[in-house]
Amino acid sequence: VTSFYHQPAIDVAAEKPSVRLTPTTMLYSGRSQDGSHILKSARYLQQELPVRIAHRIKGFRSLPFIIGCNPTILHVVRPWGGPWRPWGDTQIQARGDEARYCALLRQLLEDHKDVVTLLAEGLRECRRHIQDERLLRPFLDKTLTSRLGMRMLAAHHLALHEDKPDFVGIICTRLSPKKLIEKWVDFARRLCEHQYGNAPRVRINGHVAARFPFIPLPLDYVLPELLKNAMRATMESHLDTPYNVPDIVVTIANNDIDLVIRISDRGGGIPHDLLDKVTEYHFSTAEASAQDPRLGGPFRNLLDLSNSGQAGPMHGFGFGLPTSRAYAEYLGGSLCLQSLQGVGTDVYLRLRHIDGKGESFRI
Repeated sequence: VTSFYHQPAIDVAAEKPSVRLTPTTMLYSGRSQDGSHILKSARYLQQELPVRIAHRIKGFRSLPFIIGCNPTILHVVRPWGGPWRPWGDTQIQARGDEARYCALLRQLLEDHKDVVTLLAEGLRECRRHIQDERLLRPFLDKTLTSRLGMRMLAAHHLALHEDKPDFVGIICTRLSPKKLIEKWVDFARRLCEHQYGNAPRVRINGHVAARFPFIPLPLDYVLPELLKNAMRATMESHLDTPYNVPDIVVTIANNDIDLVIRISDRGGGIPHDLLDKVTEYHFSTAEASAQDPRLGGPFRNLLDLSNSGQAGPMHGFGFGLPTSRAYAEYLGGSLCLQSLQGVGTDVYLRLRHIDGKGESFRI
């Protein structure tokens, strides 16, 4: 614990303010004829990432000590000691320095790929020591969105080396929301078919021809989570007729200010007494649904799986919706649920355009 919570370099960095970039800045500074944008980006990250990581470690210090000592939580904190060791105060000067720094970034991304799952596991192990779990929401919101921001910045720098059509770093200059939704519909349907033997059809309507500059990376987390929820609700509310289930409808609305994606299912809706809880961390309806005798046999083992991947099984730790909500708000948008109890649920994901009217969000 001591080595990761009390490094002097962490204390110094934690006192510095974070410098957040607008996506528009990232887009228009992501190209240059002489390649100088690569070195500028690396120097920015070299200064910025240690500050952000120090802020997060400071956040972990604010947790009750018994939580901070949890072995699983320590696995979350441990890799964050790394960015100081290889560089110190030596500034990136040449391409060779930058190449070595890229290797460090790739290692950082790899070391932290399971942070959400580890955080969920660690806090679940500590639940008996937490008097009011709602007090953890600000900490989790900040930790998870800060992680998203750091991953986006690191992935953006690495992607600046790639010559990919319609991309500047991680920014797609002509994103088709319909194609991105279709990609995750295919993924969620395969997962659903594996677990339930069938999956609902998904119809996409609205502004299906829309294309605009956007960052797909956060949608690669949020969309599968929302689609999995809709499919699970649909299948589990029609267990007696699993090969005759209603469609899910995804509607795209694009305007000058934001993108709105509505996912409508006929999965019976969310009970009144649970509606306020589904966006709380660690709340999950999985345990209740697992008791249904119709989900015996081969489904039983699948329901016991933990949420081990980015888009994991159909349900797990109760982190999917609250994390999606936090990501949407971090990106200047919102995630709202409208439940028609006895019929189904509409989820509205609203995300601000990166070059739209008004002040853009900052990463």
